[in-house]
Amino acid sequence: MSGKIKAAIIGSGNIGTDLMIKIMRHSELLEMGAFVGIDPESDGLKRAKRLGVVITAEGIEGLQELAVWHQIGVVFDATSAGAHKHHSAVVTGAGKVMIDLTPAAIGPYVIPVVNGDDHLNATNVNMVTCGGQATIPIVAAVSSVATVHYAEIVASIASKSAGPGTRANIDEFTETTSRGIEEVGGAAKGKAIIVLNPAEPPMLMRDTVFTLSSGADEAEIEAAIVAMVAKVNAYVPGYRLKQKVQFERFGSNNPVVIPGLGSFEGIKTSVYLEVEGAGHYLPAYAGNLDIMTSAALKTAEKIAARLMQKEAA
Repeated sequence: MSGKIKAAIIGSGNIGTDLMIKIMRHSELLEMGAFVGIDPESDGLKRAKRLGVVITAEGIEGLQELAVWHQIGVVFDATSAGAHKHHSAVVTGAGKVMIDLTPAAIGPYVIPVVNGDDHLNATNVNMVTCGGQATIPIVAAVSSVATVHYAEIVASIASKSAGPGTRANIDEFTETTSRGIEEVGGAAKGKAIIVLNPAEPPMLMRDTVFTLSSGADEAEIEAAIVAMVAKVNAYVPGYRLKQKVQFERFGSNNPVVIPGLGSFEGIKTSVYLEVEGAGHYLPAYAGNLDIMTSAALKTAEKIAARLMQKEAA
């Protein structure tokens, strides 16, 4: 026995393959039990087979037929929001924990550095979106010292790093991220925008976060943001501030007006981030994949530690 929790990954595309490599290279608590796809010719399944991982090209039904199925403790879903409902029902019905990397949002939203310890007993946890993982920590940082009336994020990713699943879930991306900004980030109102940039050579992931807040000064806000960036950087080494945090004050003589919300006095904070990928599967420009898989692994390892404690007890 390895002393690790066996994991299965459903989805042999970019995200699933990158996550598989991360688990095999870096996880001290998880080991690959099975890798699942629906296209036997996919690069992900071929790579998994070369690495000695048990595979099936028959989807979740094929996973259930594998001998290792009963040993699996954690299952990652890296497919689509549409497919996730069925996957979740099968996985949680079998008493296993589902880590959802789609925007389906069946389970609670989890951002490791914000609420990573709050849902360790949940049977399904949702990793929001790549844009959410990059930006919600910043909103939460501002919320930790101030009242955030409004937060808006713009996630720009290289077109080449957006696979079929990402492209099929654009609406779910914006809706899920917006809710995450509010429910986890602490903003009274949130808005999310995603941009697929076709530039050549491909650009690194860039994220812009705007918050309108009151109750704290610039120094307090900046200190909270810098501390949060360091926390995310601990498990996503390519995560960093692109430039110094910027501020603009709005008073009674020049309040900022947000359509549908009214006028506000306070501080507008602008944060510019860059996320460089670790290059485990795709090139460094795919920071959107790297932050998503890194966050999922971080969350799964917390859950695996809890499962081990329960088994030991």
